[in-house]
Amino acid sequence: MGATGNIGTGVVRRLAAHPGAGPVVAVARRRPDRLPPGVTFVSADIATEPDLERLFAGAGAVIHLACLFQPAHRPEVTWRTNVLGSQRVFEATARAGVPALVHASSVVAYAPGPKDRRVDENWPTDGWPTAPYPREKAYAERLLDAFEHRHPDVRVARLRPGVVVAARTAAQQRRLFGGPFFPRGRPPRPLRAVPDLPRLRFQALHTDDAADAFCRAALRPVRGPFNVAAEPVVDVRLLAELNDAHLVRLPYRPVRAAVDAAWHLRLLPTSAAMFDDVLAFPLMDTGRARRELGWRPRHSAADAIAGFLDGLRHGGGAGTPPLRHRLSGGGRLREVARTLGDRP
Repeated sequence: MGATGNIGTGVVRRLAAHPGAGPVVAVARRRPDRLPPGVTFVSADIATEPDLERLFAGAGAVIHLACLFQPAHRPEVTWRTNVLGSQRVFEATARAGVPALVHASSVVAYAPGPKDRRVDENWPTDGWPTAPYPREKAYAERLLDAFEHRHPDVRVARLRPGVVVAARTAAQQRRLFGGPFFPRGRPPRPLRAVPDLPRLRFQALHTDDAADAFCRAALRPVRGPFNVAAEPVVDVRLLAELNDAHLVRLPYRPVRAAVDAAWHLRLLPTSAAMFDDVLAFPLMDTGRARRELGWRPRHSAADAIAGFLDGLRHGGGAGTPPLRHRLSGGGRLREVARTLGDRP
């Protein structure tokens, strides 16, 4: 599920090339331009598909990656996919007799935590209550807890990646988090600035490394939660260096107020509540993924962010509907219409 998105495209490609994976069925709402040889595509929406059980019949594992970030102004829409749709996937997996379920959780599912040390997978997954996406990811964790209790015969693995980026995901993530008014080119050097906020520290990883972790969780006999992220931790100094920008000392409140104003004016699709969550969620210890999945990121977090920034500047994208550089039927004008109309 979610086969054409940020992580899903890499998962499909890796599984198709893996000799032990068996037949691969890629499920998403919209068909990609092309698929790896031997991959079957099925169009389905997890929130509305009437027969997910039939779709999953005979599968060795279900990898659930489908989610919605937008429209954040209409949380009832994202809730329908991220919570109710996830619940439908979980229950259909059990009814179809699928032996393994791999669920894409996120670092945002974690409760606020430290930025000066790492937490393991036992840190509470209470999310951030005022932002829809973290709240929905945390609720999906509770649904999965209940599912595991009712269906101990299903092997369940849940992965909690940091910020997943690459050059080819830049167009999608610019639309999701920067919006239609995000500048096309690189601003002049004097206008390049990074706010020096002490808690602006987070973990990132390359899309291909995230896909590798999900494939390993599907193919290996592992259970439980896994944190996945690359080194180093991304902080304001690294962001300034990668952007060839300068640090500007700003208090938290004016920065948050600016984000909040842009959000309410529909100039920015990212809310101040989501900004708060980025400053709040913890740094993760990834030791369990390294030990039990044998997972090692091939890209550093700095390289992943640098590639993403290059994709922003030079029109990075890929041949699937979510990842295309330009939306069909109007480009940024269509983006503006979708933003003002609160459409996913």
